[in-house]
Amino acid sequence: MKEILGGATVAVLGGAGGMGRFAVSVASTYAEIGEVVVADRDGAGAERIAAEASKTAKTRLRASRVDVSDPVELREFLRGVDVVLNTTGPFYRLGVSVLRESIAAGCHYLDICDDWEPTIEMLSLHPDAVSRGVLAVIGLGASPGASNLLARVACEGLERVEDLYTAWPVDGAVEEVSVEESFDPNGPIPAALIHWMQQLSGAIETIEEGERVVRPPLEPVEISYPGLGSGTGYTVGHPEPITLKDRMKVRGASANLMLLKPSTAAFLDVLRNDLDAGRVTLEKAAAQVMKPGWIRQAKAWMRSSGFAGSGPLPPFFAWARGEREGQPVIVAAHLQALPRGMDAFTAVPLSLGLRQLLEGRLDTPGVHPPESVIETKPFFDGLAAACDPPVRGMEELVARVENVQAG
Repeated sequence: MKEILGGATVAVLGGAGGMGRFAVSVASTYAEIGEVVVADRDGAGAERIAAEASKTAKTRLRASRVDVSDPVELREFLRGVDVVLNTTGPFYRLGVSVLRESIAAGCHYLDICDDWEPTIEMLSLHPDAVSRGVLAVIGLGASPGASNLLARVACEGLERVEDLYTAWPVDGAVEEVSVEESFDPNGPIPAALIHWMQQLSGAIETIEEGERVVRPPLEPVEISYPGLGSGTGYTVGHPEPITLKDRMKVRGASANLMLLKPSTAAFLDVLRNDLDAGRVTLEKAAAQVMKPGWIRQAKAWMRSSGFAGSGPLPPFFAWARGEREGQPVIVAAHLQALPRGMDAFTAVPLSLGLRQLLEGRLDTPGVHPPESVIETKPFFDGLAAACDPPVRGMEELVARVENVQAG
């Protein structure tokens, strides 16, 4: 694998964005990095973020205007880079091309890709990355990312995994906790919202009987959580079931779930129907999430009684049903604390992956999902320190519970 030497140049693509700027602020405190480049098509924004981060930085910072959608411009920029942290989105538009150019340039690569379609294509670039000695970790954010590693914790010791689900909160449905930021209704439409609308429309891939299948999103899944009780989550297009199927050898069902209030589930169902019928674009649907229209709100109100809530489910978890020593068992793992806000919760895992790369913990070239290469204990120790308020390591952050079933 291409060696990371002291004084490496790390480029944060999309560094002027909400998640990118947080990644810049963390990465620039790693003293072994020679330089962090804040790269964004908003040159003025990149300059501003570089200046802000320099107040606490332990490495050099500079800004660079780069349009990653221009392959020639991106290729020229990557000539002076050792590691790429890609926070640009939506990934269904940009993920594959940026990864391909990073591999061609010999740059190690980490991103926060949360789209299942490009995940499949990005994994197909594995042989190219191996031949170039490049390590790439895709989907290293909150979900996917921390969720994949919770799934590893849940599946530890299971000799057979039947069903495996990961879940995250959207709208304060669980203990008033949400990893989604409060979007400014008068601001620009974030790429994250456009991505979300993409993954709530058309068809998505989930796992049934151990095989990838095509299903509509927003299908309800009831989860019986050990020690807490039952609640309902709703399917969304995400990479977790695609990658966890192989790593955990899932024989039954797997999907990524959103934890929603019934009113929110009903509103998203209205938007989904309008998207599928071509009555609204992804961008206009995202704008409706930021500033809902009264007609769709009325339709959602009339439908909300048909949707179940998340009940006592914890805000962020992985849930597995399988066998241990021939005995049926349900095992779940959840986070007992979170960083504050979606930007932090997405960017911190990305930065922790960079830390493992710099420390030499990641040494297998190729394109990998987080569960294949990221070391669980140092990851959750680092995430614990970034929570608000901080907690003391993985032992206090991650709760693992189980319920042995009757044989």
